[in-house]
Amino acid sequence: MDLEEFRAFLGVVETGSFLAAATQLNMARATLRRRVEALEARAGVPLLERSARGVVVTEAGAVLAARGRHVLQEASALVASVREIGREPVGVLRVLMSMGLPPHALTPLFAALRQTFPRLSLQLRFSEDPVAGPLEDVDMLCHFGPEGPEGPWLSHEVWRLREWLLASTDYLERRGTPRTLEELQSHEVLAWAPPARTRACCRR
Repeated sequence: MDLEEFRAFLGVVETGSFLAAATQLNMARATLRRRVEALEARAGVPLLERSARGVVVTEAGAVLAARGRHVLQEASALVASVREIGREPVGVLRVLMSMGLPPHALTPLFAALRQTFPRLSLQLRFSEDPVAGPLEDVDMLCHFGPEGPEGPWLSHEVWRLREWLLASTDYLERRGTPRTLEELQSHEVLAWAPPARTRACCRR
């Protein structure tokens, strides 16, 4: 059946008149009446009775009205679900990332992105200093640092790193435990610096 015929019929049932239904649905009364008559022709039985008191719903019309409401609700839900599918990101996402990111941190991130947006493809590029290079062909930039690149970008802090000093018990027994930064100067330190920093590691 035609959903517009259902809608016209339900409008008459709910308002009690063709004129009120046409006004509510913003439709010409002749169009509304034609759609209701077409629905009655499909059903093969009268759905509405016209009288001096107005429009009265027949027994068959009452059954059809109850079912018709469910049909329209399901149709609206179906259209809404299709609309949401249309909003799902599709295509290639061009991502520029810093070199030196640990694989164990990237793997679950890409897996979560793939599961959330299965129709999205990733195009990854890596750079020692991604902020310094041209960004015209980049959709997303992941980098280390307190500030983002200049331009029309939306920046979000994704991850905050904490730095630790670790040493074995044997080393501390031999060299002592440093209590200040000055004492640390006399120790051998292998440091990891985030990508895009000039000092990748140092030995003091």
